[in-house]
Amino acid sequence: DRDIFCAGRVPSEDITRVAKATGASVQTTVSGLNKSALGTCGLFEERQVGGERYNFMTRCEKAKTSTIILRGGGEQFIDEAERSIHDAIMIVRRARKYTSVVAGGGAIEMEVSKHLRNYSRTISGKEQLIINAFAKALEIIPKQIAYNAGFDSTNILN
Repeated sequence: DRDIFCAGRVPSEDITRVAKATGASVQTTVSGLNKSALGTCGLFEERQVGGERYNFMTRCEKAKTSTIILRGGGEQFIDEAERSIHDAIMIVRRARKYTSVVAGGGAIEMEVSKHLRNYSRTISGKEQLIINAFAKALEIIPKQIAYNAGFDSTNILN
């Protein structure tokens, strides 16, 4: 009724995260409480999601994180969704941290194959045949990737 939220029995990891997001400091007692210990958020709501009640703090000025609530029919589905989200977050994190990009999808194998074929034209004999055979073997990797993705590898690689 006074626009103050107070929670009890909150795991320390959660309370620390809330304190950082709202700009508050964790207090073990209310004696000596002052304005510098208090935090703020744009909107606080307590909502029912399924069978659980959650506290939603949105538009926190100091927040650098978000929470994702996963719900589903089975534990296996939730575990897989969590792994997929974690992978996606780590990819974005890495892309922001390192600006260089290494091409995937068999691009490196095709580039190496191209250079090997060009090099093989400068030599003669058995070495040329061996280098060409190795270059051709490298092209199998992108062909298989295209096939596994449901594409026509002939159209993509030509």
